[in-house]
Amino acid sequence: MVEPKEKVLIIDGMALLFRHFFATSINKHFMPNQDGIPTNGIQGFLRHTFYLIKETNTPNVIITWDKGQYTFRNDLHEDYKANRKAPPSELIPQFDLVQKISEEIGFCNIGVEGYEADDVIGSLAKYLSYDFQVIAVSGDKDLLQILDKDIELWLIKKGFTEYNIYNKERFIQEYNIQPNQFVDVKALMGDTSDGYKGVSGIGEKTALKLIQTHHSISNLLENLESLTKGQKQKIEDDMDSLTLSNKLAKIYTEVPLVINDILKDMRLTQTEQQLIEVLDAHTLTITKKYYQSLYQ
Repeated sequence: MVEPKEKVLIIDGMALLFRHFFATSINKHFMPNQDGIPTNGIQGFLRHTFYLIKETNTPNVIITWDKGQYTFRNDLHEDYKANRKAPPSELIPQFDLVQKISEEIGFCNIGVEGYEADDVIGSLAKYLSYDFQVIAVSGDKDLLQILDKDIELWLIKKGFTEYNIYNKERFIQEYNIQPNQFVDVKALMGDTSDGYKGVSGIGEKTALKLIQTHHSISNLLENLESLTKGQKQKIEDDMDSLTLSNKLAKIYTEVPLVINDILKDMRLTQTEQQLIEVLDAHTLTITKKYYQSLYQ
């Protein structure tokens, strides 16, 4: 009998920080600490992370972070993510503080200059899935393309406890393509939030149907004559955009990482007393109460 693999939890820290900041800031609940710094996003991130650790029953946790706005995709397309609004003033001081607190608690924190957190997640998942059952947590559907035999994606839906959980089998059943083909779907349909348009006039349903039929963009381009006149014209008119979008949509899974150090650092070793001391030092009262109630 084959022993089940040990689990490792890989969390998109910025996704949790943003989600919980906006969930509470709508009512002006910024939860300032003793220094007057807002902590609403931080406390939501921590409570969510504690819940996930308990729910997945894993001793291994990695938090990934974006390191600045500039990545290699900006070299490919200067307008990549250029349409995103500047963060609210109450959120800005939480960017550095959340990572400081996360490190003090003992989580393994990883961010790599020039790459997005999604690329770090994809690379970690690829490397670690040989020996571990990987659970990646994010709000970004782009990560569906990294699903594999021992890689799950938990897409955040609501609060701490609702997720849209995908494994490879569910994805194939639902989309009728392989996970690595999802990047071609994204390239055709584009992504306005990331600032690349794909092919104008081709939405998600049409993009998915085209990849289901032709399996890849390269094969699709070799068979343009089989498309409707309108589809063929749209693709020909936006060929440069399609090529660029295909590069921008792909999760890069070769981010340089020191895996041996990560294997050592991802193991949770902090005692409950040490964790409580960190929460008290930053006056994270709501998080402390939640943590204590969760582990009673």
